[in-house]
Amino acid sequence: MALQTKLKAPNGLDITLPTGLFINNEFVASSSGTKITSVSPADGSEICSVEAASADDVDSAVKAARAAFEHPSWADCAGRERSVLMHKLADLVEQHANVLATIETWDNGKPYSVSFNEDLQEVIYTLRYYAGWADKIHGQTIPTTRAKFAYTLRQPVGVCAQIIPWNYPLAMAAWKLGPALATGNCIVLKPAEQTPLSILYFATLVKEAGFPPGVFNIVNGFGRETGTALVTHPNMASSTLKNITLETGGKSPLVIFEDADLEQAAKWAYIGILSNQGQVCTATSRLIVQDSVLPKFLEFFKTEIKNTAVTGNPFSESTTHGPQVSQVQYDKILSFIEGAKKEGGKVEMGGASAQATAGKGKGFYIEPTVISNVTKDMTIFQEEVFGPVVAVTPFKTEEEALKLANNSQYGLAAAVFSQNIERAHKVAERLEAGMVWINSSNDSDPAVPFGGVKQSGIGRELGEAGLHSYLETKAVHVNLGAKL
Repeated sequence: MALQTKLKAPNGLDITLPTGLFINNEFVASSSGTKITSVSPADGSEICSVEAASADDVDSAVKAARAAFEHPSWADCAGRERSVLMHKLADLVEQHANVLATIETWDNGKPYSVSFNEDLQEVIYTLRYYAGWADKIHGQTIPTTRAKFAYTLRQPVGVCAQIIPWNYPLAMAAWKLGPALATGNCIVLKPAEQTPLSILYFATLVKEAGFPPGVFNIVNGFGRETGTALVTHPNMASSTLKNITLETGGKSPLVIFEDADLEQAAKWAYIGILSNQGQVCTATSRLIVQDSVLPKFLEFFKTEIKNTAVTGNPFSESTTHGPQVSQVQYDKILSFIEGAKKEGGKVEMGGASAQATAGKGKGFYIEPTVISNVTKDMTIFQEEVFGPVVAVTPFKTEEEALKLANNSQYGLAAAVFSQNIERAHKVAERLEAGMVWINSSNDSDPAVPFGGVKQSGIGRELGEAGLHSYLETKAVHVNLGAKL
């Protein structure tokens, strides 16, 4: 059975796409015969179907990864050799960036210009960044007494399960693959069921780069079966307790003081809520604006949206705002908008489906939406929408702004706009978030730690901090002659 399909993408590109599970450097069929059908968010049409892993398939992938972890070709692979492999993979991603970006846009709905110029560049940079770490992972020497010497080893945890969200299929995979590969682990990766395609093409590049069989495996599937089988498998990094890194979303505030550069604040607020159609965990979806400048800021903000947001076919060069990822997400976002109106929110702009205009009656398009008159007790203030919808709330004093900003179960990210540097740093320190931007929003960098507090997750990704979840520290005690 041929586990690939030939496709003609909407931009005219001919693509040969693998459709199997990727286990032990080979594409294989699911043991259950179950498939996932991927749907284009732009028009609701079917792209193709791919194999969906059963619990038995997950077990096969884990066994392949475990065997690879213990095999000399990987276990004895020095850091400098892993670095070479990772740099080669990054080079291949760069060479195939147009194909990967095309698949990403077709499957996810984000504009092709974003997939190519932003997401794929981040994949390449992240792989190269962690390739640079691969030969720089070392322990410590610890002097204790003259009769004793101790040192530590930093060793890979083993086989790692990685579950990838649908909003950045390749970029989020790179965030996890980079540190895992650099530290010498093996991986069983489950893509999101909504966006299963681009990582399969990426797998062909992993094999071409020369990674040994079993080091990287893909088990596409549904969360209720494949995901459950993966996270409960007894033979992962340990047989019972497991190291966990979780990123579980946010409801991030963007606080604007009256001394801020309001035009710049409006431009960054646009990026903070409308990047990736609002489907960003760190989206600054609560605009908390000092009341004295609220009307002026709103005019700047609405003008920025009108002048910049072009909703339409994601393969059109002029499009900056594509469809939401799925019918489910589309319906959910519209229900949040309706709920906000019922609770007293005022729709300043947008607030409806853009299917008729942007998609000519098809697709999952929603207008960029600004809702003012939002109070701290409203659902739109407290719950993550994960769409192009921003809530605007006024404040009078710095203390009130902090109370509003921190009034959330989440603590992933936050932003503050002020030209008073003392105030900006003081507020940044008091904001309950794992990441704070001063006078910008959502300009993350793979070299800087990423993660949240409160209900936004556990652990950190990216930067040097991103290596720690994939390493164990072993202490070695050396007796230099002490006798009992």
